[in-house]
Amino acid sequence: MRHIGTKIVIALAMTRAAYNEYRGWSLPANEDGNDDGYLVEYTDGGKPNVAGHAGYVSWSPKEQFDAAYRETNGMPFGLAVEALKKGARVARAGWNGKGMFVYLVPAASYPAATQVAKDHFGADGMVPYNAYMAIKNVDGTVSTWAPSGSEALADDWAMV
Repeated sequence: MRHIGTKIVIALAMTRAAYNEYRGWSLPANEDGNDDGYLVEYTDGGKPNVAGHAGYVSWSPKEQFDAAYRETNGMPFGLAVEALKKGARVARAGWNGKGMFVYLVPAASYPAATQVAKDHFGADGMVPYNAYMAIKNVDGTVSTWAPSGSEALADDWAMV
């Protein structure tokens, strides 16, 4: 069965030999210590396994890592949406407004506040709403947000 995954990780370029040394291990005789790769820290769960790290740490060969991960600066919109789903804030590098970002508001409900809502959901009723994307604007206000075609096709999204 095939799988595809998205994770937000911390990565530090490190050879296999340097990783083994970092972990206090001896390099197995059948491994090439000069292999380029990364120390990868998974911060989205899992029990920490190395002192000084908050997440699970492992080593990944450079070729496999580069095929699976992209930096969080210069992302396409699809990866920005995945970051939103993991609780991150994202913004475009090309936006002119300082401090603007998009975030995901999960589905929930709020007490009916307007007369229309009270008429429909009851005076003490709760108004359900679906998940949506919100944008924090330059002036500090928040609005619902949907991407334009050019924003959805842009590759300059970044986590903020």
